Amino acid sequence: MSDISEGKNKEFSSIKELKSGSKLLPLDKPLVMGILNISPDSFYEGSRFPEAEDLLKKAELMIEEGADILDIGAVSTRPFAEEVSEQEELERLLPSLKKLRKEFPDLFISVDTWRSDIAKIVIEEGADIINDISGGCFDKKMAETIAHYKKPFVLMHTKGDPKIMQVAPSYKDVNQEIIAFFNKRIKYFYDLGVDQLILDPGFGFGKSLDHNYEIIKNLKQYQTFGLPLLAGVSRKSMVYKVLDITPSDALNGTTVLNTIALLNGANILRVHDVKAAKEAIKIVSRI
Repeated sequence: MSDISEGKNKEFSSIKELKSGSKLLPLDKPLVMGILNISPDSFYEGSRFPEAEDLLKKAELMIEEGADILDIGAVSTRPFAEEVSEQEELERLLPSLKKLRKEFPDLFISVDTWRSDIAKIVIEEGADIINDISGGCFDKKMAETIAHYKKPFVLMHTKGDPKIMQVAPSYKDVNQEIIAFFNKRIKYFYDLGVDQLILDPGFGFGKSLDHNYEIIKNLKQYQTFGLPLLAGVSRKSMVYKVLDITPSDALNGTTVLNTIALLNGANILRVHDVKAAKEAIKIVSRI
């Protein structure tokens, strides 16, 4: 493994909390990030809330169930999804973001986007975290944007174009390739002054079923970076294809994988079902 992970104690300090303005979110226990999709074509129908009022009701429920962060996205990144223009993404995002920010001023809100211009606008409108499926690779200005606003950033690994990323993905060693990617990207962001990175290995983004299970089995390897680890397995194909069910029936399998992720070092669970995730965290904390 290269110098970033091996030398982190000399160069960088581990993140103990997330900061956004005057708000702090401690990382002394695992957190739950609730998924709210504004896109009408997300792979899981139960997560789609294209109308702002419906999204607000779901947000209220998630907060009641214990969500620490809400993550809103306006563009589906499922395989073969249609491309959405920047203007349409923004028109979908802003009404919901403004309503959420007004109703829940103290809540950490994450926006799922890879576009730096969108990131600038939503941060100005109150977003606390930017969640980028490409780790800043699809838009070269993203890292500078995050450095300017000093917001937490979810640095995710994706292999290939999201439209075709699931067409025969190939690795010599999936974990070592992702670790090499993180080494390179962490250094790039840190050199720009970004110091609040969250790592997401990108389950299902350019990975086969076997790749996904190799990652979750070896998730502890990623702890060497000293950065928070996000696991996003909720109702994905690594659950429903193995069990031969649909995403709608994949809650139990999701909870099993979330439990494994927690035992292997995950700090944040990105989920559709907050209550189940909080229960998994409560039980794992007793071990």
